[in-house]
Amino acid sequence: MEKVADIYIEYTAMAVDQSFLYKATNVEVKKGMRVHVFFAGRKVVGIVNRVYEMSTAELEARPYKVQSIMEVIDDEVLLNEEAFHLARFMANNCVASLMSCFQAMLPSKLKPKTSTQHVRKETYVVLKEIKSVKGAKQQEAIVYLQAQPKVLRQEFNKKFSCLQRFIELGIVELQEEERRAQVDDLQLVCEHFDLQPEQQAAMDQIKAYSGHHVHLLHGVTGSGKTEIFLQLASEVLASGKQVLILVPEIGLTAQMVERVTCRFGQSVAIYHSSLNNQEKYEQYKLVKEKKVQIVVGTRSAVFMPFDALGLIVLDEEHDTSYKQDSQPRYHCRDIAIERARIHDSPIVLASATPSLESYARAYKGVYQLLELKNRIYKNMPVVHVVDMKENMKKDRDALLSVQLKNAIYERLEKKEQVILLLNRRGYSPVLRCLDCGEVKKCPHCDLTLNYHKQSNRLVCHYCEYQEPAYFVCSSCGSKNIQTTGFGTQKLEEYVDELFPQARVVRMDQDTMRRKDMHEKVLREFEQHEYDILVGTQMIAKGLDIPNVTLVGIVNADASLQREDFRSVELTFDLLVQASGRSGRGDKVGEVILQAYQTDHYAITCAKNQDYDTFFKKEMQFRHLGKYPPYTYLASLVFTGEDVEKLHQDIEACFEDFAYPKVKHLRAVELSKRKDIMRVRKILRCASFTELLQAVHSIKENLLQKKCKSKLEIDINPLFLE
Repeated sequence: MEKVADIYIEYTAMAVDQSFLYKATNVEVKKGMRVHVFFAGRKVVGIVNRVYEMSTAELEARPYKVQSIMEVIDDEVLLNEEAFHLARFMANNCVASLMSCFQAMLPSKLKPKTSTQHVRKETYVVLKEIKSVKGAKQQEAIVYLQAQPKVLRQEFNKKFSCLQRFIELGIVELQEEERRAQVDDLQLVCEHFDLQPEQQAAMDQIKAYSGHHVHLLHGVTGSGKTEIFLQLASEVLASGKQVLILVPEIGLTAQMVERVTCRFGQSVAIYHSSLNNQEKYEQYKLVKEKKVQIVVGTRSAVFMPFDALGLIVLDEEHDTSYKQDSQPRYHCRDIAIERARIHDSPIVLASATPSLESYARAYKGVYQLLELKNRIYKNMPVVHVVDMKENMKKDRDALLSVQLKNAIYERLEKKEQVILLLNRRGYSPVLRCLDCGEVKKCPHCDLTLNYHKQSNRLVCHYCEYQEPAYFVCSSCGSKNIQTTGFGTQKLEEYVDELFPQARVVRMDQDTMRRKDMHEKVLREFEQHEYDILVGTQMIAKGLDIPNVTLVGIVNADASLQREDFRSVELTFDLLVQASGRSGRGDKVGEVILQAYQTDHYAITCAKNQDYDTFFKKEMQFRHLGKYPPYTYLASLVFTGEDVEKLHQDIEACFEDFAYPKVKHLRAVELSKRKDIMRVRKILRCASFTELLQAVHSIKENLLQKKCKSKLEIDINPLFLE
């Protein structure tokens, strides 16, 4: 008998979504470890799926020579049984390869793939033996090492110049260790708040369930949802278990970390996309080595290596940032619920505007519905809707209405702060020739190039293609060029001109590229170093700044123009969340919504903070259109260089389609992206299981019939072009 192992290879393609047999005779290896093996003529990384014994006769009977594992990368198991279960859960529900799921679950330095990345190490000076030395400075160095026998080399060298001499004398030696994130022993500095009756009732209802259950905490903005999380977390930590708090945006992570560390006096692991690869690895190790008990992070933090999860919180659960936009296209909410089920722990989904899918499940009793209908400070902001059609007749100003300009001036006089939301970055979305009508488009994506005035460039917001902005038409040579529409860059410039006395700062994807800029700008705004914050949707949620008493929403109904079944829901969510940033202290807040479709129910319901009416109206539309949550959808986008071949491959994949309950709509050609042609098929079914079976079948057809098209699968897509 010989020891063998089934190993998944680092390639994420569906064609190699299977394990391969290797000999494991001369290595100590376990399931879940990374190994180096020889595959298809090159050295690659793999994950061990199973280790077992096989007879020599069986091995020799194989139609190919079974090779041996070259080396084992890990000293201990990297992926435990829970990780394998989660990977298979994702692979099935997202119709993705198992290896793509493994790679999504791990920080870059631990991913099972060939890479030049290495874990950073640090060199320490370690005291070996105390010997007599000459000179006061060397004697001082001995005393220093006695006080701390292990010190970073660079710290020692800052104080003393005798390191080489000490090594020669055998007083110290150098040791290399992996760099570790520092765990600070923080002191408790925050008070414990008494819960209001509504909050206490919600807390009691959550605690009434033992073990796993999904709770939907629907509370108006400023109703104290975070305080409930923190008090639940306190009890879970006291029982010796771990807590995971998920937030949708990097900008919200710092605020939540501050609240958690302030409350519990212990360090928190932080995990989000703004960390570099080494920092992500260090935070991951903190959790794996049980040096911290709380994690605050964005989507990928859901995969942190917990072994005793006692509570998961998904804050702003409606947010689209929780959906991964590349394979595997998982939704963080689904993974979080599955992890809570595995650990038999509660999960709290919280939002002022729950997703229709979550609220419908709570409405039917699948989730427990908890309601907070009142603000802690009692006063909801006063909301005004300005009809921009009427304003344009009086003022001819498409950016800021007279009412909003007057309100900003009043706040500046009172030394209060203002948030202005415009959900479009850049200076202007369109640069148009007024003579021939030519609009510059991305040569790779068929999308309009956005004008950025600061850099004087035209930028594609999809592929980041850029070109200089010449105010001469490339089609007819005319210089009669005009910018049409406006983005945050133009709004910031306009506000600066109108209110020269104000300190204005902008938050959008263009200004937040540098590391830690989210945290820096929000901290400075909270400390009133700025009077007006201009930004996109990243400033619309989670911010809790008592001195903000005015929120202005420019082009509040712009997203209603999108041809997408979720456009109304997304508009309502954004308006309610943004409105909730005003009047969160003891000062009365005001919100001004500027819109053209002022009678649309997304606008009127947002004005009145009326989620119930919005839910009923939107569910009627979803029912008529057979959209989620009444059905499940799958988007299958076939990509390649030739549109005709894409259509041929689609016909081949849907030949003998044997799922009568799964409706598939006609193929639609989409605009190209990065020079790649795309054709989409939508599948719809009332049964999630049957929908998955159909998609898995189509995927298998694509492989078996050796179609050349690539297939992008999105189960329950959040957006449809």
